[in-house]
Amino acid sequence: MAQFFSVHPENPQPRLIKQAADIVRKGGLIAYPTDSCYALGCRLDDKDALERIRRIRQLDDKHHFTLVCHDLSQLGTYARVDNRTYRMLKSATPGSYTFILQATKETPRRVWNPKKQTIGLRVPQHPVALALLEEMGEPLLSSTLILPGDEFALTDVWDIRDRLQHDVDLVIDGGYCGIEPSTVVDLSGEAPVVLRVGQGDPAPFGG
Repeated sequence: MAQFFSVHPENPQPRLIKQAADIVRKGGLIAYPTDSCYALGCRLDDKDALERIRRIRQLDDKHHFTLVCHDLSQLGTYARVDNRTYRMLKSATPGSYTFILQATKETPRRVWNPKKQTIGLRVPQHPVALALLEEMGEPLLSSTLILPGDEFALTDVWDIRDRLQHDVDLVIDGGYCGIEPSTVVDLSGEAPVVLRVGQGDPAPFGG
């Protein structure tokens, strides 16, 4: 049975954030709020939790997982970023964007796109997510909380709890986030390519 934490969406309680981070560190899978919609998250090097996400969302090995980072300094550890790309990232983070970038050797191969050797990375603009990431000191491996057969991400935390209470270890209630996922921009090539238009404005990237 999943635990359930009601966290203030603007001033998250440090005690609850610490408990949530401990759950993740011990192999837990969580549902947590971001600035676009709710997401599933676990530690980057946790194989079992990754397989649980795959099972819940029925994902194949071509799915782009996302590393949700506290800031750009974390992001640079897991992706190759040149000066031009860094300037684009800096202008758009934190925000509702997921960027597809070439993965570094610090990123486990099992979460790469197997053909392109890329990974999704993002820096959210949500106090609860940022507090959790700061407490952990490392990124969360994440995937948008859209269940098989659903058109949109889950937004009602009670619905999330009811449907996932036997599949996740913790649901963090951080208030309403919305149903629109992040805008996805591929920065792994010579020019930006907008792969999905979501909550983030695609205009700066030619979308």
